[in-house]
Amino acid sequence: MAAAIQDAHDVQVELIAGKGGIFDVVVDGERVYSKDETGRFPENSEILDQLS
Repeated sequence: MAAAIQDAHDVQVELIAGKGGIFDVVVDGERVYSKDETGRFPENSEILDQLS
């Protein structure tokens, strides 16, 4: 996912290790996706669409 974001938007992506299966995508301090809320990992296109 990080590579897809970097390729599509030419931005620096920072991966932060978490615990307990946490997977959030945060852009400029705003959470745009939470695995905890959806119960699943996102498809790349779901995140890329939100960043466009």
